[in-house]
Amino acid sequence: MIDIDKWTEIYNTVKKHKLRTALTAFGVFWGIFMLVVLLGAGKGLENGIVGEFNIAKNAVFIWTQRTSVPYMGLKAGRFIQMTNDDVAAIRANVPEVAVIAPNNQLNGDFAVNYQTKSAAFTVRGETPEMLQVRPTKVMTGRFINQKDIIERRKVAVVGPRTLELLFKDIDPIGKYINIKGSYFQVVGTFEPVGKGEDIVEDSKIIYLPNTSLQQTFNQPNQVGSLAMTPVAGVPAAVIEDKVKALLMKRHNVAPDDLKAFGSANIEKEFQDIQGLFTGIAGFSWLVSIGTIFAGIIGVGNIMLIVVKERTKEIGVRKALGATPWSIISLIIQESVVITGLAGYTGLLAGTGIIAIIEYFMRKFDVQAGYFGVPEVNLGIALSATILLVLTGALAGLIPATKAARVNPVVALRDE
Repeated sequence: MIDIDKWTEIYNTVKKHKLRTALTAFGVFWGIFMLVVLLGAGKGLENGIVGEFNIAKNAVFIWTQRTSVPYMGLKAGRFIQMTNDDVAAIRANVPEVAVIAPNNQLNGDFAVNYQTKSAAFTVRGETPEMLQVRPTKVMTGRFINQKDIIERRKVAVVGPRTLELLFKDIDPIGKYINIKGSYFQVVGTFEPVGKGEDIVEDSKIIYLPNTSLQQTFNQPNQVGSLAMTPVAGVPAAVIEDKVKALLMKRHNVAPDDLKAFGSANIEKEFQDIQGLFTGIAGFSWLVSIGTIFAGIIGVGNIMLIVVKERTKEIGVRKALGATPWSIISLIIQESVVITGLAGYTGLLAGTGIIAIIEYFMRKFDVQAGYFGVPEVNLGIALSATILLVLTGALAGLIPATKAARVNPVVALRDE
């Protein structure tokens, strides 16, 4: 049952010392407020940076460089050229590789033409597997398919920049573009996924079937770089090491030559970033809990003063038969009320600010660089609520214990 008398006493005590109670509770309010705002801002930073990842988060990229160590009679400084045979060997000997997408790029200065319009673009040879490594949204038509690869079809998939500079309001599907004197039929348009500078560069790409680029532009059997992802449950580092070891063996490269093949492990980079976010969240909790505990100390001190002010009253209660638990529960309940109200107000204020920022960023599609839409999840709110109850009980524990030990005879003699 609800003890109305206890709640009335708590109300009267808070009302009698409004300023003292408010100043004391502010520490708890500010700690919870800081916790919610800092964690929300940290989540916004995480959303912004993760949004920059427009590639599979477990992808591995490998490309060739020059050897730095002599090996098997071969001099250092030799350039390694990967081939289609290397791709077949990887598929046959590294079962941990789930997806492998070989690609080439058309180098040199040239312009792509459509009728009287021309502009410079990045032309890349790709395979259908590319979509599993670098997500891309096909807007109209289709992307490169396996039949294009097998038959070396002269088709192209163009991006937003090509549409803007060459086609304007014209539907490009079925039209032919001239790339270094060879004509390719546009079969699809795409839009890059993600945001940031990489998206701007990706919008300038024209994709061709990799085998068509090899044949048309005198790159027979050549592969410029590899993009891969591992099978489920296998770390990306495993396929990175195994593929590089296989390529070193196939191209007579010294096992300790670290410069012959370059690589990028996106999974490792993503894990490093996730570790940074964990550190930011930990720092936010540390600072906020420190502030909350400072508020707890203030509440505890106030409750000690309350106990001292009400010593005679407590003595009368005990003389009339009040149990120690009834005295303890009264003090702890008052402490929980003060910290609970202060903390819950801070929780509402912090959540409200994050919600307002989130609303306006989504409504007006605000792009703030590496800062994305902030969020406060339910887990944080529940954790903060539990923290409030615990801190309230902790703040009242010592004063409540002192009140329970009051000697009624001594208390009644106290003037």
